[in-house]
Amino acid sequence: MSKSLKIYIGILVLLIVGLIAVEFSIPRPVNWQKTYNEKHKIPYGTYVFHEELKNLFPESKVQSIKVTPYEFFDDYYSWEDSTYLTTGTYVVIDDYPNIDNTSAQELMDFASYGNDIFISSSYFPERLIDSLGFDTRTDYSFSGKAELSFSNPRLVNDSITIDKDLSNIYFSKIDTLYTTVLGYQKFNDSIRTNFIKIPWGSGQFYLHLQPTAFTNYNLLKRSNHKYVSSVMSYLSDDTIYFDSRNKVREELDRSPLRYIFSQPPLKWAWYLGLLSAVLFMIFNAKRKQRIVNIKTPIRNTTIEFIKTIGNLYYETKDHNNLIDKKITYFLEYIRRVYYLDTQILDDKFVKSLAKKSGKDESDIKTLINQIVYLKAKSNCNESDLLRLNTAIEDFYTK
Repeated sequence: MSKSLKIYIGILVLLIVGLIAVEFSIPRPVNWQKTYNEKHKIPYGTYVFHEELKNLFPESKVQSIKVTPYEFFDDYYSWEDSTYLTTGTYVVIDDYPNIDNTSAQELMDFASYGNDIFISSSYFPERLIDSLGFDTRTDYSFSGKAELSFSNPRLVNDSITIDKDLSNIYFSKIDTLYTTVLGYQKFNDSIRTNFIKIPWGSGQFYLHLQPTAFTNYNLLKRSNHKYVSSVMSYLSDDTIYFDSRNKVREELDRSPLRYIFSQPPLKWAWYLGLLSAVLFMIFNAKRKQRIVNIKTPIRNTTIEFIKTIGNLYYETKDHNNLIDKKITYFLEYIRRVYYLDTQILDDKFVKSLAKKSGKDESDIKTLINQIVYLKAKSNCNESDLLRLNTAIEDFYTK
């Protein structure tokens, strides 16, 4: 084993040990998400409530529903004698339960055969609202605590106070001819209805508006469990069909790695495995990388070529040729940049060039007169070439 490989392995081991130490030293943050999941022990899960259902209904069986109410109860409906093959109470605890209008109709059919439906929620499907003759409203201008109580004077000692994550939703409309008010909620000085019973066929609908009262956080505080026990006392002691938050299709839709990521040790092991694989590929590729040959870049001979041409003209003393080329290149520049005709170099041309270039008209006139003079001169000398080059360079730079 080479020395460099030992160093890499040592760094990797130290990294793993450091990550493990950091993971164990950091306190796990509290998850305040409102899941209402009966398997969650976080503050707003319903693990305690679900476990206590067997004690609240000792003569009943508790069965979790992991499909929609329509899919579940429709299988128990007998089309031959138009009745249900089971009886019991449907229970759902959630701010926004997944009950569509089809499932709502199924629940009404199930209740009409003498069964109970208990829903503690902040939202109800339109089919239930229209059929049961009630409506809800939310008052957003509230703060502080809320007292939940019952209309039955025998349950006055079971009232509770909730001081966290409340929603001030209440029943703004009920059918007083058929609806029985079972409970209230008091925000500041406003007392509103939040628990009602509505008969439907031979059964009953129990509608409640504070699902947070059934969560772990509130059930384990003081004597809050008495309030939940009193709410459940209105239900029949029959099979409890608990609407689970762990629907079958939700489990199928999740990632195949959902269990790994749900467990912190497995999640860190997964990340460390990926990191180890990446480091191995990097070091392995570096060790086997081919040697790159050093190639000398091609030399730029432009400057040498210009020097050679310059020396050639200097040796031949062909000033007329150089002056002619300087004039030709300058006039081509005027045509390309200022779009002027350079065939007639008169006063009109001088004024047009001065306007377009923004340069002094007298300097331009001196340059053009010099060009006209040198084009007509047959034998130019070195002084003529130098004066022309200086004048043209001044035009470019000034």
